[in-house]
Amino acid sequence: MAVIVPTLRHERRLWNDGLTRVVGVDEVGVAPTCGAVVAAAVIMRPGCHRIPGVRDSKTLSAGQRERLDPLIRKRALAIGVGAASVREIDQLNIYHATHLAMRRAIARVGGHEHVLVDGNRIAGFEHQVGPYTNVVDGDARVYTIACASVVAKVVRDRMMARLAARYPGYGWEHNQGYATRDHRDAIRAMGLTPFHRRSFLALQRTLAGDQLDFDLLADPAASPATHERLERELMPVMADDATLDALDLSLLDLDEPLDLDEPLDLDEPLDLDEPPVEAATR
Repeated sequence: MAVIVPTLRHERRLWNDGLTRVVGVDEVGVAPTCGAVVAAAVIMRPGCHRIPGVRDSKTLSAGQRERLDPLIRKRALAIGVGAASVREIDQLNIYHATHLAMRRAIARVGGHEHVLVDGNRIAGFEHQVGPYTNVVDGDARVYTIACASVVAKVVRDRMMARLAARYPGYGWEHNQGYATRDHRDAIRAMGLTPFHRRSFLALQRTLAGDQLDFDLLADPAASPATHERLERELMPVMADDATLDALDLSLLDLDEPLDLDEPLDLDEPLDLDEPPVEAATR
């Protein structure tokens, strides 16, 4: 299957209309069974040239993404990163939590005139972010969205690697929280961490020993009966401290490659009610 190279066609149309702050936004972490869902928003300078190699992050290796991320950050006019925590995913469901992460990322670019977003139309999104254009397969076809997909993927992978150092044995440093066999085996052996999405059907099936195929993209909202069943499971659930949702959000602004030998600072909680901080322009 031929690799699709994203273009600046959508951006140029808006630039030609006089707009200068066109933001591309994309998310990562919808399907994993743990960790925050992360979104990035990227504004490129009008008339910019594409960075060779930038495309949908899913088609790139980890090494390629790590090499492209600093180039994107250097050339971008502004970058914003946002997330929805595990608690918010379980409360809102992954669909609404993903849009929340996108809105937070957009709020951090320091102002914009138009949004280009991957996927289908989003109910009420224009009221929340202003004028926007949705593009199906936008992360593969639209340059600024592809840039956002790379930034978001790098940030989330680093976050999961840091969490893996705190909760070893689940393989998050290489499976990023997806329901791989080693991850499912670890859940059965060690139980859930505070960063597992308890509303996800895949987790409920894993704890129950169900061997059915996992439908990770199904609506993860669980019924009260399912939650009661989950609570009856004998698998241990790890004790949590007050920063369980603050931690996965406080790890997002990672501009440097991850150093797993660097100690993880867990002592400073994040105020989740604090308004978004305007991103520094680049």
